Amino acid sequence: MIDFKQDFDVAPISDADVKAAGDKAVAQVLRNLPDYTYSMQNHSSVDRFYPACDNTQWTCGFWPGEVWLAYEWSGNEVFRHAAQIQVQSFLHRIENKIEVDHHDMGFLYSPTCVAAWKLVGDEDGRKAAILAAEQLISRYHSVGRFIQAWGQMGAPENYRYIIDCLLNLPLLYWASAETGDSKYADIARIHAATTLAHSIRPDHSTYHTFFMDPETGEPVRGETCQGYKDDSDWARGQAWGVYGMALSYRYDRREDYRQTFDHLLGFFLKRLPSDMVPYWDMIFTDGAEEPRDSSSAAIVACGLLEMADLVGGPEAQDYRLLARRFVGSLYQTYAVKDPSVSNGLVLHGTYSKKSPHNTCTPEGVDECVSWGDYYYLEALTRLSRNWSSYW
Repeated sequence: MIDFKQDFDVAPISDADVKAAGDKAVAQVLRNLPDYTYSMQNHSSVDRFYPACDNTQWTCGFWPGEVWLAYEWSGNEVFRHAAQIQVQSFLHRIENKIEVDHHDMGFLYSPTCVAAWKLVGDEDGRKAAILAAEQLISRYHSVGRFIQAWGQMGAPENYRYIIDCLLNLPLLYWASAETGDSKYADIARIHAATTLAHSIRPDHSTYHTFFMDPETGEPVRGETCQGYKDDSDWARGQAWGVYGMALSYRYDRREDYRQTFDHLLGFFLKRLPSDMVPYWDMIFTDGAEEPRDSSSAAIVACGLLEMADLVGGPEAQDYRLLARRFVGSLYQTYAVKDPSVSNGLVLHGTYSKKSPHNTCTPEGVDECVSWGDYYYLEALTRLSRNWSSYW
């Protein structure tokens, strides 16, 4: 059972503050449009300000997602115009196979091109998203039954998947619904089952990455790339698991998805500091001299609101209240309220922190991160209305 009454020093965000927070965030998105309409936003800020970049990173879909959310929030056609310009960039990227040899097609194409199709019937958005789904399933291995995350296909040193991929699977469910071809959703279901089978430890913490045997398909070992060490719990990976299970439950009302959601959430809650915003790895708790990862709190808030929409009843009220507490903490302490401080939405995110035990490239430590900004605005949007998901 989840302890919803843990002693967190955080008040739920009120409806008035949801509106104030959303208005501030949307004003910031509008302020940023001149810099990121014909270019993209870097994965993380540098000294709290995002550089522009080409549409080549795995994170480039989050900024256009913010633009679509801002369009829904405000009704301002300027946002629609900018977002549809960005759709053309994403169509060009997938048609020309520019930096798409990895699994992050959902992160790239769901909040950009699926959103464009759902919101305004953008045919190029639909075309690009279906091509992206085709690209994603090209990384599926029947031996091991998973979608390979990155690296040369089939290479033993890269014969692995990562927990993040749960957020890429909705693109496949959408593609099957759009095309009538079940192959996309079939692979999504298989990958989700493999993740449940191997990526979750007995204590309900998660491995970031998991290797499979390329000859037998049997599980080999779990490791980390971005967490502190192999047997610790990378905060964002745990958050991806929480939201990913909620999304999987939307498409398949399997009881094991629902139970896994609660288990992963329970572990996350037990490892939080008093303000509910985790350190970058959940091995660290109150008083640690380590950076936070505000993006993980935003991701979990969205997962809670997604599951609340699906289950209804008293549990839905508990999930929503908990989400309001996460968002309340982000708004009160982490959100950017002065544009002279940062051009992002949420401070104190962590992309990738080097430790003695991991293999990551250190960058974006204690900065704004583009997915953190996106999920913060998604959570505010979910709290403000009956929102139709891009995922």
